[in-house]
Amino acid sequence: MNYKLFDEFITLQALFKELGIIHSGGAIKTFLLENQVVVNDEPEARRGRKLRVGDEIKVIGTEDVITILQPSPEEIKEHQADKLEKERVAQLVKKLNQEQKKHSKTKKEENKRKPIRFPGT
Repeated sequence: MNYKLFDEFITLQALFKELGIIHSGGAIKTFLLENQVVVNDEPEARRGRKLRVGDEIKVIGTEDVITILQPSPEEIKEHQADKLEKERVAQLVKKLNQEQKKHSKTKKEENKRKPIRFPGT
């Protein structure tokens, strides 16, 4: 299996989570206790091990071999465009949530009922 690395490095934990080998960041501890992982033919038990282009990761007992590769220039451009689009959408959602929050506050204030006053009190 090949993994294209768009940043300087990725940790072992993040790689396994991104590839779906583990389901959460906390699961890596148990995974590393139950399985032997080899990085560049050396046993590895650190979840924060930084992996860079050219590294080879094997999970002993399975036939999975993960090779970290350098993406092509076209893939890098596409990745950057996707990243910019995600940031744009995140900003838009944040702005809409802030407007919704402001709107709901004013609506709540309008819907507040005045206390009932009884005669003679």
